[in-house]
Amino acid sequence: MGTADPLAQFVAEALRAGRSRSEIAEALTRAGWSGPEIAAALAAWSEVPFAVPVPRPRPYVSAREALLYGLMFLSLGMTTWHINALGFALIDIWVPSIEAPDAGYSAYAVRWSISTLAVFLPLFLLLGARAARAARADAGRRRSVVRKWFALVTLFLAALTLAGDLIFAINALLNGELTLRFSAKAGLVAATAVLVALYFRNELDETGDAR
Repeated sequence: MGTADPLAQFVAEALRAGRSRSEIAEALTRAGWSGPEIAAALAAWSEVPFAVPVPRPRPYVSAREALLYGLMFLSLGMTTWHINALGFALIDIWVPSIEAPDAGYSAYAVRWSISTLAVFLPLFLLLGARAARAARADAGRRRSVVRKWFALVTLFLAALTLAGDLIFAINALLNGELTLRFSAKAGLVAATAVLVALYFRNELDETGDAR
């Protein structure tokens, strides 16, 4: 932890000695510490009045949660992929196309997607419910670093999917290829990405309050 340890120790001792935060920040600035370093060091301690400095809760890493969220990420990826694969196959069946009436449809692919969803969709819902119960029982679990990274990566991939979907739709429009079948598939991809983003919209909130 090198340079962080003496800084944290200094801030704790200064607060214990009754120095104000502005005095501590000024002393650290003169000593050469940067603004973000000073702010982070001071933010580690609560402003609750007490005889000694009171530390704020800190993020943590848990191997057990890494396994839980790893399985959630895998099951979410398999679920979203095969929801779209199944949807594409059904669109090929239900939405007529003059150019290729049966393009892309495969009974085997439909059965495979249904089989995959039968396993991974319940698994994702089960793991999600377990994680939610754990967070309600112990609010400290919402500070899990693994949990935050899982939410960030998921939201990042959802945003990339939406951007890519929009690019394909605009390109199809410019090329005169924006058919009803193409529009239905693009809409399915966009809807899936939006639903995933909405599902994880509060995962970065440490307080647990819904927005």
